[in-house]
Amino acid sequence: MDDLQQWLERIGLAQYADVFAKNDIDWETLPELNEQDLEKLGVSLGHRKKLIKAISEACSTSLQAPKRFVETPSATRTINARAERRHLTVLLCDLVGSTALSARLDPEDLQRILREFQRCCSDAIRRYDGHIARFMGDGVLAYFGFPTAHEDNAERAVKAALEMVESVSALAIPIAEKLEVRIGIASGLVVVGDLIGEGSAREFALVGDAPNVAARLEALAEPNQILVAPRTRHLLGGLFEFADLGDHHIKGFERPIHVWRVLAPGSVSSRFEARASHLTQLIGRQAELGLLQKRYSKAKRGKGQVVLVSGEPGIGKSRLIMALRNRMAGESYGFLSFQCSSYHTSSALYPVIHHLEGAAGITRDTSPAARLDKLETLVSRQTEEAKSIVPLLAHLLSIPTKDRYAPSELTPEQLKSRTFSALLALLQASAEQEPVILVFEDVHWADPTSLELLERIRDNAKNWRMLVILCDNAKNWRMLVILLHRPDLNLPWAEQPHVSSLAINRLDRVQVSSMVESLTEGQVLPQTVTKTVPTHSWWCQIPCMIL
Repeated sequence: MDDLQQWLERIGLAQYADVFAKNDIDWETLPELNEQDLEKLGVSLGHRKKLIKAISEACSTSLQAPKRFVETPSATRTINARAERRHLTVLLCDLVGSTALSARLDPEDLQRILREFQRCCSDAIRRYDGHIARFMGDGVLAYFGFPTAHEDNAERAVKAALEMVESVSALAIPIAEKLEVRIGIASGLVVVGDLIGEGSAREFALVGDAPNVAARLEALAEPNQILVAPRTRHLLGGLFEFADLGDHHIKGFERPIHVWRVLAPGSVSSRFEARASHLTQLIGRQAELGLLQKRYSKAKRGKGQVVLVSGEPGIGKSRLIMALRNRMAGESYGFLSFQCSSYHTSSALYPVIHHLEGAAGITRDTSPAARLDKLETLVSRQTEEAKSIVPLLAHLLSIPTKDRYAPSELTPEQLKSRTFSALLALLQASAEQEPVILVFEDVHWADPTSLELLERIRDNAKNWRMLVILCDNAKNWRMLVILLHRPDLNLPWAEQPHVSSLAINRLDRVQVSSMVESLTEGQVLPQTVTKTVPTHSWWCQIPCMIL
């Protein structure tokens, strides 16, 4: 409480130190106080205003560290947290030219800029469930994988970094130049968890190479560059576009470190395809593969099928789809892949938008006019009804139509219904040209509107004839619809005669041993490894991609 009392003395409100102590207010709870709370504590109106302003400034500058450790649910930890080994990704971001800014700007203006910089960083890091370890004035240190671990920590770190570059550059500041940042990202095994320091300087200790590599990469980066280390690059696979910057001799490291620069999000439609490398042969999934082939045969004869494939994370759902495609290499069929995202569970029709942009060749750099051209080309290849479908899909993709199409006068509900009909018309047109396999991946992350669209695809098409003439009965489509999801998602669709459920279970120890042997090429692993691997669901995906 001494540090908090000293802070109150510095802002001229030391008389409230005892009140704070009696009500158990410390650095953790201080940022949560609002004007109503302070009024209940007996703080006068003028002092309430002064305290709220001081708390806001403290949380954005030198006194923010105690708050940052408990700022988000993911960062909730007991104060006696013990150190543990973790594989995490470290992000270090620094504001370019802050020293020059301090010489040119009034201190209050500089403080406001730093506060906005920190806000941009905080928002991006929190959005991807990272942990802000420390603010250092014009810099920020963040962990992805601690306290809360995710299967995609490296991806989360890079997504946050891209957002930080964009949002900081967009800040309005009282100088002509735009603000820029440098970011270094590294992944690796660390020991983290011990609390060190006192008062506002208290933080979780982190021991390992990753923070040092991230710091060196940040210093190496040019303005608005994001540099990643080799381990991080390996984990990211094809999720992003990179520029290979080659080997660099970095102070403190005996061997040169290979460095990559992140350019933009990648164009790969599937998370599995983006990361898959060094795949083993398919083991123990012949029955599941045979079932999918039988369902495809029915779909090819005009009896459309829906298969719900469920399984734990990393159990091999996407791998099974790849095996099906490999087995059908000699056949002619269409393949459509829609990837749901844990970052867009509230973004209506996100997997559809992402798929359409990829299929049309639309990127972030494509001009609005070129976007519309590409969309028209895509739709025209599938159907002759492009004039009625393109305006609806253009609205979905936020593409201005200008003078090419009449402005829409539909209500939101009408627009949604017509958009569904347009998407279903495209699917129907695809199935008329050739048999189609349609895969929706990670349906447990699907937004409500996408789930509603999936129900339209599944349902009997009698209702569709009332809305759209082009639509026919889904069970007569030459289409196999495959939905991949985790067991915690319950889709009560099994009563439909054309719907099947397929649960992917863990392999037995003999099958796991066979897979491990194919990966290690005869090398003997420690018994602790061979005994532990079969007890986790991730063994069937992680070794295939990393080992």
